[in-house]
Amino acid sequence: MRQDRTPRHGAGDGTARRPPVEDDGTTARAPAAQAHAELPEYAERVLDVADLIPPGHVMTYGDVAEWLGDGGPRQVGRAMALYGSAVPWWRVVRSDGTLLPGHELRALARYRDEGTPLRDAARSAEGHLPRIDMRRARWDGGTGQSGGTAGPDRGEEAHT
Repeated sequence: MRQDRTPRHGAGDGTARRPPVEDDGTTARAPAAQAHAELPEYAERVLDVADLIPPGHVMTYGDVAEWLGDGGPRQVGRAMALYGSAVPWWRVVRSDGTLLPGHELRALARYRDEGTPLRDAARSAEGHLPRIDMRRARWDGGTGQSGGTAGPDRGEEAHT
């Protein structure tokens, strides 16, 4: 992963803005109100990590927080809920691999397009939606493509 912690978007002064990502993967034009909103520094860092996750792979909310060395899964989830439309939001997921409620079908289409490993849902599962195969899809945050997530220069196994 990137070793420097400087934001790639904006000046790093908390005023960076990102346009949302459309369903077809293109960047959309942000609404006027959103374009003038300030992006908190923590949210910018979370979005930078989400930008780094390769297609076909995911990180959990806890993985992102651990990689940043700041906050926790709830803080990452809040940043993604408020500002995540500007990045590949479907690549930051719950630790159990369940699809994001309310966005299941959009996320599932993305996972299938990118070849993200999925597990078939049990017949008893509500809606019979598959889950992400976390063992195969989880990105380690480095040059490897899957496995346990380690923070930068720490080499420690992530918790979920």
